[in-house]
Amino acid sequence: MVSGGGRNLDEVDAFIVGVPKAGTTWLANILSQHNDITLSSPKEPNITSSHRGTFDRITDEPNWEKYSECFLREGLRIDASVHTFACPLAPERLANRMPNIRLVLCLREPVERAVSHWKMIRDFEGDTRFGADWSDFNVAWGDDRLRCDSLYGEAISRWLEHFGLDNFLIIDSQSMRGDPEKTIATIERFLGVNHFEYNFEQLETSNLATDRIVVSRIGRILRTLFSLIPTTVKAPIVRFLQARDIDIYRTRLLSKRSDGYTVSAEHYTICAPVLCDDLRLFENLTGFGTSHWVEKIESMSSGSNTGSI
Repeated sequence: MVSGGGRNLDEVDAFIVGVPKAGTTWLANILSQHNDITLSSPKEPNITSSHRGTFDRITDEPNWEKYSECFLREGLRIDASVHTFACPLAPERLANRMPNIRLVLCLREPVERAVSHWKMIRDFEGDTRFGADWSDFNVAWGDDRLRCDSLYGEAISRWLEHFGLDNFLIIDSQSMRGDPEKTIATIERFLGVNHFEYNFEQLETSNLATDRIVVSRIGRILRTLFSLIPTTVKAPIVRFLQARDIDIYRTRLLSKRSDGYTVSAEHYTICAPVLCDDLRLFENLTGFGTSHWVEKIESMSSGSNTGSI
């Protein structure tokens, strides 16, 4: 499917490939302010990979014509489907269709990431809706649908069969918290866009469980109805609300605030046997330092500390 200018309408320029619970929503919201960037709508189309969210796995060929409808403005196109990184089919699919794509990979200490992801799924009852019971973290970690997004080394080894490291910009999510302006400037240079004066205060700057809004039954019904509206109709409404940092689902009728949680030594003990070797593999393949995460995982799994999120 080709536009009048010769560009394939189903091609994009960049991906925020992952990982879930590593600041990708914040990053997408910030970049969406840039006049020369168009973010996918919805943020996570989940079309190019077999991982359509945490639970869905669809191996059919992507609907490329539908994909073009996710980008409603001109500019550098960015798909923020964060489950793409862990998908085993995505690297070859994207390499065959978009070999020069730029890939922004946001990472977070992987045990914290997994526990945060698990807590989010439990808050929204995602496990039970897909016939699973993740009430016990040990059981959830044993399910590849949670674990795969924390296996950075395993995933990058697949990507490097089809792309070079130059295609990737790897970011520690902590840098977005600690120095957001510098981090965004680095991303702008990687994407090849001019500097833009972002409003960092306007949008939420964290995605902590205590900030999370759990949608009520009425809210879920409203969200389902809203999803039925054609993208061309609802996109201007979404952009209007996002520009004013308005979330209608945060109203008392439609939502409640999530409880916080604690990342404990038990979580580290459960995850450590797999993650330490995987992180060392990631560092060997990319040169991106992970030794501080390995040291923390090994220390925490010995039961010496706990941390609250």
